[in-house]
Amino acid sequence: MQEIDVTAIGNAIVDVLAHADDAFLDEHSLTKGSMALIDENQAHALYERMGQAVECSGGSAGNTAAGLAGLGARTAYVGKVKNDQLGEVFAHDIRAVGVDFDTLPAKDGPATARCLILVTPDAQRTMNTYLGACRELGPNDLDAERIRRSKVTYMEGYLWDPPGAKQAFLEASRIAEAAGRKTSLSLSDPFCVERHREDFLDLVEHHVDLLFANEEEICSLYQVPDIEQAAAAVRGHCELAILTRSEKGALVLNGEQSFEVAAEPIERLVDTTGAGDLFAAGFLYGYTQGRPPAEAARIGAICAAEVIGHFGARPDADLAALVAQRLG
Repeated sequence: MQEIDVTAIGNAIVDVLAHADDAFLDEHSLTKGSMALIDENQAHALYERMGQAVECSGGSAGNTAAGLAGLGARTAYVGKVKNDQLGEVFAHDIRAVGVDFDTLPAKDGPATARCLILVTPDAQRTMNTYLGACRELGPNDLDAERIRRSKVTYMEGYLWDPPGAKQAFLEASRIAEAAGRKTSLSLSDPFCVERHREDFLDLVEHHVDLLFANEEEICSLYQVPDIEQAAAAVRGHCELAILTRSEKGALVLNGEQSFEVAAEPIERLVDTTGAGDLFAAGFLYGYTQGRPPAEAARIGAICAAEVIGHFGARPDADLAALVAQRLG
């Protein structure tokens, strides 16, 4: 059977994106730049007050999977939706971009998850997430043979919130490790790190080969004040630690080696939604194609720069062509 480059496992969420100003955030007691979990009633209430919105399949790992497929990687996705309207939106969108998605939808229980994303004029995104059917993801939704055929199994840290998804996360790691494959984790959000710090430290130490984190997340994980101390703390605990730093680029730690990769120039910063997800897509693409870490990070930077130049978390441009052009 054909080898898969990356199988991504995450919360299958429909993104609902709208512009908002700081006054709107203040009025609804929302913390700019954060991700908050909300219940179904809160989701309906906030949705009613949002302005004109764009709806598409999303979720952190879903965005990464879409980016990988756009680059030409053989990509699969595991995530739970319900057989409702938003569930159909998610499934259609992610398959349409070339991702293999066949997780069976739930027939009853909570509705398909949605993330209400408010983008302020400074391009910061404030996310309010109703997990819904995502909480129904469990080990039974995994295809063990698919994970064994995957060069990398990539998982988002948000999976650590629902108990069933947490078990799926651990089982996927076990299958990948037993097959001699690589496991990758994104820390996802500083608030997620704060909730699960001890568990994440154990995962990085014993189960993760490739770790993705931004500057705030990695500093939170090790409870240190700056990136230099965080880099020293994480070094050697996983094969590769890929630390993104927004306009400062990225730092890649590979054993005793370190690589600094500059951010790609952009014409205009519009929306930072999906920047980390697309950076991970670019890096994982390069990694699974045998590119050296510094070049893989450059591909990640190119993909991140593309997505922050427009509204929404999915690329507008042909990523494969863009990377080929930029790398020369």
